[in-house]
Parts: sequence; structure tokens; C-alpha cells
Amino acid sequence: MKSSPPTIWLVLLLQLGASGFASDTPKLTLEMFRTGSAPCYDRTAQPQTSVVDSHLHFRPFGGPAIPFGEVVSYLERTGVLFVNVYGIGQRLPVGSSCTYYLDCPGTPVRPTLTNDFANAADYVRQTPDGVHMTLSMTFPDLSRPESILPGMQLLEREYPGAFTWMGEVNLVKQALFNNGHRPVPPDKIPEWAAFMTVLRERNIPLAVHADLGNDNEPTRYLPLIEEMLRLYPDNKIVWLHMGLSKELVNMDPGKHIRIMETLLDRYPKLMVDTSWRVVDDHYFSKPEKRPAYVSFLNRNSERVLPGTDFLASANKDFDVYRTELQITSGINRDLNDEAFRNIALGQNYFRLSGLEYVAPPVCGRPVP
Repeated sequence: MKSSPPTIWLVLLLQLGASGFASDTPKLTLEMFRTGSAPCYDRTAQPQTSVVDSHLHFRPFGGPAIPFGEVVSYLERTGVLFVNVYGIGQRLPVGSSCTYYLDCPGTPVRPTLTNDFANAADYVRQTPDGVHMTLSMTFPDLSRPESILPGMQLLEREYPGAFTWMGEVNLVKQALFNNGHRPVPPDKIPEWAAFMTVLRERNIPLAVHADLGNDNEPTRYLPLIEEMLRLYPDNKIVWLHMGLSKELVNMDPGKHIRIMETLLDRYPKLMVDTSWRVVDDHYFSKPEKRPAYVSFLNRNSERVLPGTDFLASANKDFDVYRTELQITSGINRDLNDEAFRNIALGQNYFRLSGLEYVAPPVCGRPVP
């Protein structure tokens, strides 16, 4: 009789030998995912937190950032092996004392390439061995599509082949309205064609912040989202935060889920991400809402990415990152094994990104 494969946990204990000491987070490695022959993942013994953070801002809106190497250490200490290196595509004025736009209403927040160059320079100097990093272009101003392709070309000249993701970019972000941001005019969306063609040809996903609406008008901005998807159905698009925000905390889960599933069914290349603790605080953690979202994630488990939406401003530290990872991963424990592998163990992320990694099977469930 063929024996079942050992769990990652057992392998790690064997590796520890006589010392008998282990960290709070068992040490998974990139190699386990690279070979496709990793031992199975035992959810009863292993962490429920995601090994992928597809949404992490290494740069703040203003003020100093946490040093790049320190953020990498947060990932290593929490068992995150794969990360999208987002900047922030908009910055507060250099002379501003603010690190966060909500603290400075009336102060303009302007799109810039600054953070993308800073992230690329840090990555080249400090490429980690134990964490796979995907550099993302965050500079695009979707209301000025004529500026996007030249910006992409500039980054490509300076850092050839380095940027393989785009986002977070804003279609509509109500939280920035007091800082000069406005929804992208619908007649500008057709003008994206040139840079969307390049993204499609290079297989680069586009991660978009697109508020669905607010508590007074829950679907106010749905037509913008629909127009984007209608015009670019062949582009890989990630709808960040499932369209939720601090302005939309009371939407009926049934209505929200029907909208998402309608769009997912209509546009096979669309995905959603569950990043930002606002999603958990107002939806996933609510007993009356959680079962509906668990069912949604299980049904659509191949269309979901995990992330923290951590913003690496210098006034934060490891404890803040660890807490945000735990909160945004909280829904994982209620997912079925297939959804856990696809989302938390990164199979969706690898497939979307074209990475040659394979998530381990969950113990008791073979890889399909």
C-alpha cells in the first residue's frame, strides 16, 4: 500500500533534528513551490495566513518609507513568499508634513513616477533570495491616457523587463476626492487602447481601484467598471477590494455578490482581490455576512487574489504588518481546501502572473 505524502510540518520537524526548536511560523521556502513536488500542506498544523501578498505598498503617499530591507524582513518573518511591490502612484507635495492623504484634506495628491523608480532601485540593490518579488507600475493617471505609454517606455529603458504588473491605479477612488481626484471620465476609457494593447501583448495584469459606490448610492460607479471591462475583455484585470471601500460599508451582500458573479461570468479574464482590512472589518467579519462571502469565494476560488494593502510609511512597524496579514487572511480558515490552495497558497497568483511555481496540495486532497 502506498503511503501518503509527509506534511510540510513533518518535514520541517525532521529538518530541525535534535534541537526541537521552531519559530512560530514554520519555515516554508520558495524551493518547495518551485519544484512542484512539495509535501502536502496540513491546515490543522500550518498557518492559515496567505503565502502571497499581491497588494503591498512599499511607499507611502508622503514622508519617509519603511526601509525596503525591513519590509522584506516582515515578509520573511510572517511566511509570505510572494509579493507584488506596489509604490503609490500619487504623492503628496514634497513639502507636506502628511504621510496619509486623509490627514490633509485640500492638499492635492498628484500622479508621479517617483515611487516606481525608487522601488526598482531598491529591488536591484537588495533583491532577496527567499521572497519572490513582482515589480508593479503604479504611476498611471487613467484620466491622462496619453501619458501612460511614454511612462511605461521610460521605466522599460531604465529597468528592462523589470516591471511585470500594473497597479494599483485609480478608476474612481472616493477617498481621494478631497485631494483633487475625480472619477475617470467615461470618454477617456476608449483612449486607453494603446497602453492596454501593450499590457495584453506582454501578459501584464492591470490592478484597478474602482469603487462600486457608496452607502447612499451603492452602484453609482458600476457603469465605469462595466465600460472598462466591455472595452478591454481580453486584458487581465484585477478589481481591487471587490469594489468595496470606507464609503460603502453597508451594501447588501447578496446584491454585491450578484454583481461580482455577473461580471466574473461575463469576463473570464477578470479577477478580484480581497485586500484591505476594510473588507474584513465591514463584511467578512460580520456573522450575518460572512457565510455568503465564504460561499462566493469557494464557488469562484480560481478568480481571487489575497493581499494586505499594507502601506509602508515610517510610522508603522512589523506588528502592524503582521496584524493586517492576519486580519486579511482571516477568511482563509473557512475556505474549503480547493479555495485555500488557489487563494492562500498562491495557485491563482502563479497562474495569473505566469510564474513557474506550483502551490502544494492540501493534505487529503490531490492536486487537480
